[in-house]
Amino acid sequence: MIPCMSSHLFVQAPAKLNLALSVGATRPDGMHPISSWMVTVDLFDDLHLERLPEGNFSLFATVWHRDALRRSDIDWSISKDLVNRAHDHLEAFVGRALPVKVRVEKRIPIGGGLGGGSSDAAAMLRAMNALFELHIGDEDLRGLAANIGSDVPFLVSGGSALVGGTGGDIQVLGDPPEVHAVLFFPAVACPTADVYRQFDRGAKAPMLRSDAVAALASRPSIGPTDPFNDLAGPAQDIAPSIADDREEIAMVTELPVHVCGSGSSLFVICSDGMHAQALAAHCAAKLALPAVAVRTCANQTPYASRTPCDSASVQRSL
Repeated sequence: MIPCMSSHLFVQAPAKLNLALSVGATRPDGMHPISSWMVTVDLFDDLHLERLPEGNFSLFATVWHRDALRRSDIDWSISKDLVNRAHDHLEAFVGRALPVKVRVEKRIPIGGGLGGGSSDAAAMLRAMNALFELHIGDEDLRGLAANIGSDVPFLVSGGSALVGGTGGDIQVLGDPPEVHAVLFFPAVACPTADVYRQFDRGAKAPMLRSDAVAALASRPSIGPTDPFNDLAGPAQDIAPSIADDREEIAMVTELPVHVCGSGSSLFVICSDGMHAQALAAHCAAKLALPAVAVRTCANQTPYASRTPCDSASVQRSL
């Protein structure tokens, strides 16, 4: 962990892609075991943090970045905000107040299966660790992350990893292989709990395909047909328009179209960066769907910034 020599910090929270996702039968505790190959990609939310003097209340704001391609209402309560929860868990872990002002500027769609809220929480843990020079290791950060959400432990380190259990079993694979893709953002959201309930209504007893997930992750490269996702069908059942969007995208791109996580975002695998950029521009012109080219990336290291949070924009306080 790099020490922070400033009271201001900037960190980016990358979206995640499930290049392979297998889901098992419901456990006695009601949770589903998964086996997934997850990677981070260069679509980011931005977090601006300012360390406040002792005795101050922490302040949180979440807004859409001016570059955001798909926006929806930011209407959840502060108590359910994952960035706030990450802050609370970190305060409890160190046993003292960590007053901070945080502004989150979102590009990653809400309810799109790209882990935006989870990545924001993971970035908050990393940034607070640096800002307050807490010297907490990644293993302990992942332990805290497991109490916040199932995708948060992976996103503490990001990059490329095999993820099992209910998200807390992480086999870090290091930097991801170079994968280029185009993401598409349907207007509909897919609540994760609803998608899993629909998955449970399936006619066949689910089997966890951990070997198939590990085999795909071991390849030096992946092709357009390689990704798979057990939640694609249930997501389409919850939001039938996704099937129509997939069909339209497939007609324009002439590529297989995959569902991101529990939906609703979609993606196609491209041959290289030039292909992805050209295809995203072509699809944006031909389809009524926002499209953006992305590539795999490692997680971003928090770094000091001289630009303070805009106090006028901080709307919610704790």
